[in-house]
Amino acid sequence: MAEMKEAMKAKNEAALRGLRAIKAEIIKAKTEPGAGGELDEATAMKFLQKMMKQRKDALEIFEQQGRTDLAEKEKEEMAIIEKFLPQAMTTEEIQAVLKEIIAETGASGAGDAGKVMGVASKRMAGKADGKLIHQLVKELLG
Repeated sequence: MAEMKEAMKAKNEAALRGLRAIKAEIIKAKTEPGAGGELDEATAMKFLQKMMKQRKDALEIFEQQGRTDLAEKEKEEMAIIEKFLPQAMTTEEIQAVLKEIIAETGASGAGDAGKVMGVASKRMAGKADGKLIHQLVKELLG
């Protein structure tokens, strides 16, 4: 809310648009059945990641269609959402964690990718992109 007030005072439309989208998702999550009007940090991170993924997908489509005006809006909103997400892991950090998981699970080939992905998704939730994790698992086991 404090960030939203600052954006209003500064008349920063891009920041305000992104913050309003985040607020809307949080309110929606709090009112879902079973939420009890509360939202824990892990669930909030999931929603922020979902929002980021939606914007990345939209950005790709807008860039393919040559809609630079809409692509720019998506980039602006992504920058706002990123402020609230934890710092993403580097490729090297992800590979190191994956090597540990492969050793722990005893995975030896591409057939074991599902086992590794299951553990990796839980261990690196919110810190790494699922597509990148999947790609690196394929490379390490392939």
